[in-house]
Amino acid sequence: MTLAESHFTILRSCLGAFLVTLLLTAPNPSTADTHFTIGERTVSPLDVFRDCEECPEMIVLPMGSFVMGAPLEQSADIHALMYKSEPGVPHGFAHEGPEHEVEIDIPIAMGRNEITRAEWLACVTEGGCSHDPDPRVLQRDGTYLVADDPRHPVMDISYLDALEYVAWLNRKVGAEVYRLPTEAEWEYAARAGTLTKFAQGDTLTREQANFAVMHLKGGRAVPDSNNRNMPVTVDELDAANAWGLRHMAGNLFEQTMSCRSDRHLALPTSSAYLDAFRQISSCHRVVKGGSFLFVADIARAAHRGSSREGSTGSANGFRVVREMKGAD
Repeated sequence: MTLAESHFTILRSCLGAFLVTLLLTAPNPSTADTHFTIGERTVSPLDVFRDCEECPEMIVLPMGSFVMGAPLEQSADIHALMYKSEPGVPHGFAHEGPEHEVEIDIPIAMGRNEITRAEWLACVTEGGCSHDPDPRVLQRDGTYLVADDPRHPVMDISYLDALEYVAWLNRKVGAEVYRLPTEAEWEYAARAGTLTKFAQGDTLTREQANFAVMHLKGGRAVPDSNNRNMPVTVDELDAANAWGLRHMAGNLFEQTMSCRSDRHLALPTSSAYLDAFRQISSCHRVVKGGSFLFVADIARAAHRGSSREGSTGSANGFRVVREMKGAD
């Protein structure tokens, strides 16, 4: 490293620390006196509600802002493991940047849990959902584990399948209020006011999230014998973040409505992110949160996976958001 590069690195580090301090001390919109309306009801941040008996539990999110994305160095280690390095090319996932502040300007509630099998099958029973998802998870030895408890998250679900479920929910409540989250809304909810890799801190434990531990042996990744190798029920583990949302890290990849891009669009508001993707009929959609099949770094709040709209699999699930109105 040259002297100039050394000075730049020190300056960047100091600037990063200053920005973090500024964000931590900057005033956020007050949520103490914020109220929203859901039909005839008035709710406040972090209230839990259901619109109907078959509907998912929802948690009202506080209004505010957050820093979306991550610096290149946050993903350097996992990038180096997954890809061969090229001389002069820095390690890390460039698609997780640029870091930018996003204001949440649409009041929403987020699903407390990933949509469960019971919730999905209610949609199937009423004719709203056409897909019968496979609850089996193929193991390395050719056998299957079966995740068919009513409280297991529904898996083997594509983006298009999730749209059927959302349409069914909206018909049940008689309003176009439910949808999939944008990746900005999803990341805001996952972080729950934190600046660390995960809502729980910069590391995860097996008690906090369902992810895979891998060991490098002979130049290849070998799964740890204590890996669960399947999803856990949504109320299992100490998996809730500070806002009460469970399994935002690990368990299943979660569908968003956002289209995958080489870099973040760096839009300033959640409404701008919604408008950017609302009218796009087809693209590779961003999936978030990691899964039981992947290591913890893939479950970071900033990580961006990608899935074709019709792709299903034992690692794919989703949760929903519900738009609300500000109380008069």
